Amino acid sequence: MTSQKPSDFDAFWDGVRREADAIPLAVELIADPLRSSDEVSVFQIFFTSLDDIRIAGWYCRPAAFSGTLPGLLTLPGYQAEPGIPTQWARRGYGVLTVAPRGKLRSDRQFNPGIPNLLTHNIVDRNTYAYRGIYADALRGIDVLLSLAEIDSARIGMYGSSQSGGLTVVIAGLRSEIKAASAGAPYLCAVPDALRLTDTYPYQEISDYLHFYPESRDAVFETLRYFDGVNFADKITCPLIMNIGLCDNICPADTGRAVFAAVGAADKTLYPYADQGHDAGAHLHEPIITEFLARHLQSSESG
Repeated sequence: MTSQKPSDFDAFWDGVRREADAIPLAVELIADPLRSSDEVSVFQIFFTSLDDIRIAGWYCRPAAFSGTLPGLLTLPGYQAEPGIPTQWARRGYGVLTVAPRGKLRSDRQFNPGIPNLLTHNIVDRNTYAYRGIYADALRGIDVLLSLAEIDSARIGMYGSSQSGGLTVVIAGLRSEIKAASAGAPYLCAVPDALRLTDTYPYQEISDYLHFYPESRDAVFETLRYFDGVNFADKITCPLIMNIGLCDNICPADTGRAVFAAVGAADKTLYPYADQGHDAGAHLHEPIITEFLARHLQSSESG
């Protein structure tokens, strides 16, 4: 059975947002000529997040544009490091990739490592690692809003696996997101995932419970506050989701569960037969490109 939303779920996340909002962003944007080109300007970016942890990222935009740009936010997968999203800048977006705490360049103050990240302080929702990781993603929206060239009415989010799960979470928490594309969403319907798969990263939770069986109730109580299913009903923007029907990392049934919970009237699920955790990425990319362009781009874009 999927996670049930706690009665104080909204109050908990309102508190996290208030705590994060009280911390100055202190955005630092550093031009990176080595990685830039005639088409795309690349910047290293740094900002301050929850617990005063300094977070890194990459920001790309077209080298030449007029007016304002639609903004995009994305994050890396659980075991991946953040890439430099130049392809989206070429399509006319200002796009930010956030490296949440524990990732390269964001790991000096917090680095439990992998495995361990998924279960770090998992018995306490107030200190659980993903409280900070979700806050880092939330602050990514604030970073985009702080950039003069970004049109605040045209911000979207995309990603797959952990980034797909974070897309669900942040789209549920931030009304500024006007379009969202989530692939193979991770940390969604977690109890179902633990029943359906014995692969990592979810296996980290099973391993933890093997060594600390007395913590089972506390673990699942914490996860109720972080399960993407419990954020999905707040999503009002158009959303597309792609899942692989042979995915043994984020099983298809967990994707179906979170999709069913999405509150938006405009939502479409793309299930890909015979596809694993990439969720048919090579087939689905043109759909994502068209979807985001339709909802976020206009004649004003460069």
